[in-house]
Amino acid sequence: MTKGAHWTIPEPVSTCEVRLDEHAVTTVRRHGNPAGPRLVLTHGNGLAVDPYYPFWSLLADDFDLMVYDLRNHGWNSVGAQRDHNIPAMISDHDLILDAIVQEYGEKPTVGVFHSLSTLMALLSFTDAYSALILFDPPLCKPARREEEWIAATERMAAMIRKRADRFESREQLTEIFAIAPGYNRILPGVRDLIARSTLRKSADGEAYELRCPRDYEAQIAEYMRSFSPLLDLTTLTCPTKVIGADPTLPHAYLPTFDLSHAAAVDYDFVPEASHFLQVEKPEVCAAMVREYLTSHGIR
Repeated sequence: MTKGAHWTIPEPVSTCEVRLDEHAVTTVRRHGNPAGPRLVLTHGNGLAVDPYYPFWSLLADDFDLMVYDLRNHGWNSVGAQRDHNIPAMISDHDLILDAIVQEYGEKPTVGVFHSLSTLMALLSFTDAYSALILFDPPLCKPARREEEWIAATERMAAMIRKRADRFESREQLTEIFAIAPGYNRILPGVRDLIARSTLRKSADGEAYELRCPRDYEAQIAEYMRSFSPLLDLTTLTCPTKVIGADPTLPHAYLPTFDLSHAAAVDYDFVPEASHFLQVEKPEVCAAMVREYLTSHGIR
C-alpha cells in the first residue's frame, strides 16, 4: 500500500463469487481483520469500490471488510442494459449478503454504503444488519424538495449521457477529473485511482472505455428519481447513522439534505466535504464510523 500520489489496492485475503442471475456474477473481496466485526461496503453510481480504498483501508486493522462492485461496475463484466435497474440491485444486495454468511459464517454485520448503494440496503428491508452507516444517501424528503430533486436527477441523467465514454488513455480521464468541479476536493492520487477503477481496455484494444457504460449510469439516475421518494427512515430495524455532505456547499451532484429533523436516524455531516466525502476526508469519515459503532458496542 502506498499513500500519497499513488494508491495501490492490496490483494484480498480471499474472494467469493456470487451469481446474481443467469448472466451476472460479482466478486466479494475480503480485506482487513477476519477476527473483527464484519463491514459490507460498496459504492455509488458509475464508480467502483476500489476508489474508496483511502477510506476503507483505515478500517482494515479492526474490521473484517467485505467489498464488492455493483452489477455492471468495477471488476464485473457488462450485461444487458434492461437488467441494470434498482430492483435488480436490491435482489443482488440480498443474494450477496446470503452468500457472505454462507461462505464466512454468522457474525455482527454492518452495512457501510454510499449514495446509490444506500438505496439497496434501505429498500431490501433486511434484518441482517447490526447497524447501517449511510454516506450521503439520495433521500429527497421532506416532500417540498421533491420537485427540486426530480429536476436535479433529470439534469444529472442528461449530463451523464453527454460525457465522453472512450479515452485514449487512463491519464486522459484523470486530466478531465482534474478540471471537473465535482472532483476538486478529493485527495491527491484519487483521480488516478478512479480512472484505473472505472476504465477497461476497449474490445479493439486501441482505447479505454467506461466499465459502467454511460447509458447504464444515466438509467440508474433516472431510477433514483422514482425510488428515492419511497424511502422511509422510520421503518429501519437497526441502529442507523447518516453521514451527509456539507449542506452549506453548492451541490455538484444531487441536492444534499439536512436530516437533523429525522429522529429515526443519527444524522451528521462532514464540514467542507461534498458528495465524495469518503475520498475527500477519509480520516474524518472513518473516525465517525468507529465512534458510532463503538457507541453501539460493535468494535
